[in-house]
Amino acid sequence: MGAQWKHAGRIGNAQARGKIMSKIAKDLIVAAKSGADPTHNSKLRIAIEAARKASMTRDTMERAIKKGAGLLDEKVVYETAVYEGFCPHQVPVIIECLTDNKVRTAANVRSLFHKKGQLGVSGSVSWDFKHEGMIEASPPEGAGADPEAAAIEAGAQDLEAGEEGQTRFFTEPSDLDAVSKALTAAKWSITSAKLGWRAKNPLTLDEAARKEVEDFLATIDEDDDVQHLYVGLA
Repeated sequence: MGAQWKHAGRIGNAQARGKIMSKIAKDLIVAAKSGADPTHNSKLRIAIEAARKASMTRDTMERAIKKGAGLLDEKVVYETAVYEGFCPHQVPVIIECLTDNKVRTAANVRSLFHKKGQLGVSGSVSWDFKHEGMIEASPPEGAGADPEAAAIEAGAQDLEAGEEGQTRFFTEPSDLDAVSKALTAAKWSITSAKLGWRAKNPLTLDEAARKEVEDFLATIDEDDDVQHLYVGLA
């Protein structure tokens, strides 16, 4: 499962791909608030890499960056909203949203949890998660890259296997940028670097129960304001 839940197969159709692009565009907009030049804005540089990996068009990318940097007449302000609760079978979940209307988002989240989940209050779930830096990176080209050695040299606290041959490095929150720069200097290709939540005691479920949880998470993930999902599922 890893630290962040991702909807399997979301590239499969145009509607799903549109939702992915919307999430990436929001990341670009938020990152560009600190400046439109990726040379001096590591968060934006990483968001651009993620956009390129998803084959976002240059026009779409540039427009999102300009919007976030305030270079267009069209202005948008996204706020972060975090919700905690339980999926079916008491699996804990943390939901991070980026929204331009917190009232709408709160109502939507309450509705999503109404039938099968249980929405909690702040702190009801996060105590069982660790807030830390999360970096997903691909090794340098050629054989012989050692993720454990790279983690030690860059100052990462932990690591685990990621998707498609990548490695996920974990850092102290304050070390995220420094470790990202160290991995880049060591020729690792970073596709994602952010602060997130990792479950301390992930649960193991049988196949039927796991599918029920996955279906519940997929429904939440469909909401346009939901940006990231972190779930305590092994």
